[in-house]
Amino acid sequence: MSARSPATVPLTARPPFHWLGRAAYAPFLSRMRARAEKLARGEAGECVFACEHEPVYVTGRRGVDNRLRPELPAPFVHADRGGETTFHGPGQLMLYPVIHVRRRSLGARAYVRMLEESCIALLGGLGIAARRRPGFPGVWTERGKVAALGVRIARGVAFHGMALNVAVEPRWFAAIRPCGMEAPVCRLADFPGLGEPPALATLARRWYDCFCEAASVYSEKGSR
Repeated sequence: MSARSPATVPLTARPPFHWLGRAAYAPFLSRMRARAEKLARGEAGECVFACEHEPVYVTGRRGVDNRLRPELPAPFVHADRGGETTFHGPGQLMLYPVIHVRRRSLGARAYVRMLEESCIALLGGLGIAARRRPGFPGVWTERGKVAALGVRIARGVAFHGMALNVAVEPRWFAAIRPCGMEAPVCRLADFPGLGEPPALATLARRWYDCFCEAASVYSEKGSR
């Protein structure tokens, strides 16, 4: 059977959602890249992955190494996304949409804003006031940066995504200058009014819902 062209693969309001639990970074990266390539070729539809990772330090395409000590307490790897070095690991929720932004008529800046707004909406539902910070991708609160962002767009398909600090141990960030910035990093666990943060699987589903709502709004704007 011949592969369908991208124009015949339907876009849906709610791309399939996959909660992966705890996932090692390198195998997941291969899985996500393969899905993005299939989407670009028209052999698969969009989807949204969510997970937490085994401890790993990741830098982007420019290969900027922001470590503050010679030896890091977890592996250091390069990825094909934007952004500088950050940490991914237990207690941190990852959202990885694999989305055909070209067919949704979304530019790179609009897609980044869409991702940020999905996270801001998620936090707002928890009673946490969050915002964007012009010139600095990610999501910010009065306590510091709570979510980091790094994406890649290739052949009209966006992949990689966002990392939300839920209850990740601060010691992991002490070994680097996260995203090349001196700004403090915070977690949902740092907000006393929140109590114990929801389970990651529960938060992932809520974030997915917020992402789908934001995608619907931005895709409608882009089609005008």
